[in-house]
Amino acid sequence: MSFNGNDQSSMTAALSGDRAMRTAQRRGAARRAGRDRQTPVTRSTLVADFLALCELDPAVDALRACQEPAGFLVGGEVIEHVPDFEVTRDGVATLVDIVPETDLARHPLRSTLVEGALSLDGHAFSIETAATIRAEPRFTTVRLISACRRTPVSAGDRVRILHQLDECGTMRLVDCASAAFNTSDGVAAVLALACEGLIVVDISRPILPETPVKRRKLPYQDPFGF
Repeated sequence: MSFNGNDQSSMTAALSGDRAMRTAQRRGAARRAGRDRQTPVTRSTLVADFLALCELDPAVDALRACQEPAGFLVGGEVIEHVPDFEVTRDGVATLVDIVPETDLARHPLRSTLVEGALSLDGHAFSIETAATIRAEPRFTTVRLISACRRTPVSAGDRVRILHQLDECGTMRLVDCASAAFNTSDGVAAVLALACEGLIVVDISRPILPETPVKRRKLPYQDPFGF
């Protein structure tokens, strides 16, 4: 097969145009990724992420929004400040503020955090930022579990999954999922029960076959004493 000069010129122009298009697409993707990385995380987004984290953290016993100000001694002066939340972990209450990094420098209690802030009534105080709330692998693990919230779990699968955890204690996620017969995704069924507060998943690790799961202590007494 032979080509004349016009054909070769057309092919060269087409190839050049194709290369230019691919280059433009790569540059556009790089610019979008750069904008995504530079886009500041809003406080409302951080609050939602923090609440999702607390919901799945087995150490969290209770969480409430603070209504009253707490007093803090800063540089010999008492500052009244209303924290965002009071979080009780393993029986110990801590006051927490959710603050984007861009607002951290203006926080009234920022200077007290070097040595650990305490309210006048003895409650520890901490500031949660995107760096702490979205720390990996915990952040991705919480998102993967939360994505299974709407997975339907039949009564039979629910009973089998929870019963084998009662019998075995801590199990690997892949083994626990084998008790789900009525769903195409047994792992999602197990994680859906975690969203209901019935199962504890180790959120400090990635979601893997060997991720440990166990029953969460029920907030009420079993009327049959089992």
